[in-house]
Amino acid sequence: MTTPERKPCILIITPEVTYLPQGMGIEAHSMTAKAGGMADVSASLISALFDQGADVHVALPNYRAMFDNHLDPILKNQNQMIRSRMPEDRIHLAEDRAFFYLHNVYSSYGTENMRISLAFQREVMNHVVPWVKPDLIHCNDWMTALIPAMSRRMEIPCLFTIHNIHTVKTTLSHIEDRGIDAAYFWNNLYYEKMAEEYELTRENNPVDFLTSGVFAAHFVNTVSPTFLKEIVEGHHLFVSPHLRRELQNKFYADCATGILNAPDPSFNPATDKHLVRQFGPKDHVIGKLHNKRFLQKTLGLIQDDRAPLFFWPHRMDTIQKGCQLLADVLFHVIDTYHDQNLQMVFVADGPFKRHFSDIANFHGIQDRVAVWDFNERLSRIAYAASDFILMPSLFEPCGLAQMIAPIYGSLPVARDTGGIHDTISHLDAANHHGNGFIFETYDTGGLLWGIHEAMRFIARPARQREAEIQRIMTHAHETFNHDVTARQYIDLYERMLKRPLLT
Repeated sequence: MTTPERKPCILIITPEVTYLPQGMGIEAHSMTAKAGGMADVSASLISALFDQGADVHVALPNYRAMFDNHLDPILKNQNQMIRSRMPEDRIHLAEDRAFFYLHNVYSSYGTENMRISLAFQREVMNHVVPWVKPDLIHCNDWMTALIPAMSRRMEIPCLFTIHNIHTVKTTLSHIEDRGIDAAYFWNNLYYEKMAEEYELTRENNPVDFLTSGVFAAHFVNTVSPTFLKEIVEGHHLFVSPHLRRELQNKFYADCATGILNAPDPSFNPATDKHLVRQFGPKDHVIGKLHNKRFLQKTLGLIQDDRAPLFFWPHRMDTIQKGCQLLADVLFHVIDTYHDQNLQMVFVADGPFKRHFSDIANFHGIQDRVAVWDFNERLSRIAYAASDFILMPSLFEPCGLAQMIAPIYGSLPVARDTGGIHDTISHLDAANHHGNGFIFETYDTGGLLWGIHEAMRFIARPARQREAEIQRIMTHAHETFNHDVTARQYIDLYERMLKRPLLT
């Protein structure tokens, strides 16, 4: 009788996570620490791998203040003892006061984020990796970007995922002062200047974290194929030349790819508890109408069932999301479609929010333009109520709003960039193809063209519109989900390991 081959052990290292499967550890569901999409992606990948029977482990900081708030009072007093006595647990918490008492994953102070990152990586290197003995390590973003250098030195295959183009820099001496034996893998890190000798490098040649992760990892992925291609081809000036060069090296060596994120499974209008009325593709007309009526009344908009409703679903920043484009044409759009009571709804925070409020107040169009603080329930109702969402992004590493919206029967008006290019194609209703309205040029003319295309669609006979939205909702639900994303990561793991992950 032959002994079954041991499953490869995968260690996923992430500073953020939401839900985890209960079978991974006694307190899995109490561990929620989220700052952005990385938390959802990490949790969904870990859950999908675990559910499919993979030997998957996760390392994350022990955010006691955040985790313990979710615990039963009895467990809250005993959680540290329980954690230390459950060797079968697959959740490995890095222990350090740097993050014990945090109430947010990241600080507004860069030096504190550096301290948190180094403490986390020290504990992973010194304790978690020796305990787990992984066959493959999967790191995420700059907070874990020194670990690929150690992984290469130990000859453990390492995948490094870039969620955000953000990095920090510090010297080897500072890294070592925080308890990391960087001398062990110093020549696998990326420095500001050429590094030839350890002693000459240690004190005054800063290490670039994110670029080091790319440089040292055996394989790299971004969160959309097109965004990776855009970086490699030099489309984005905010990407530093050395990071682009290292990604080019990985790309042309066939060691880089793009894997799209997917929305959280709770974004499903058939089960979403936030909605006024739940619905699916077949009954979307009545379901969306109930949510539209509620939204219009709540936000003080004109009560009109037939009013075209556009929704702005993301942070109102001054760089990425295209706020300025919409601000420049907002009144023009409202005025052009005044007779149809076209409405714009903003449920989001960000520095540009005041400008939209000022425009609405100046022109006296508060019954057609509603600007509200972000609220989870209101945002989900807006997805369900709206006919269209707006995404005139300058760049988009992945984006989730353009995937969530079609699931709720709301069609994106979006610029053709990054993850939008990978998920949205221009609607050709006559041939039953596409799921949104895409414009290429980043200017007000492009955005106006997209809005006009959306209004041409809404002018079609009701039966045609309903059939297209039903088709789009069904396709979105089948395509934009974590099972599809997890399958791509499994394929990549198996490629790196050169053997099956699931036996």
